Amino acid sequence: MEPLDLSIEQMAGLVKVTPERLRSVIDGSCPMDAELDLRLGRYFGMTEGFFLRLQAQYALLEAKRALNSELESIVPRAA
Repeated sequence: MEPLDLSIEQMAGLVKVTPERLRSVIDGSCPMDAELDLRLGRYFGMTEGFFLRLQAQYALLEAKRALNSELESIVPRAA
């Protein structure tokens, strides 16, 4: 929230959620959900699903990084 010069408490108030809920998503202890995605999307003028897609892309990158050598050992099925 620093680049926006907003505290978590201020941002939470703007999107009408509790600061604890917003903080838990920011620190990664809870995942983004559809409701928060819609609230943030409305505030920032983003498309529905934007923040959910960001989280999914991040999760895929992290899984790929963690499984890299194991994935390489899987032989793709021939068409």
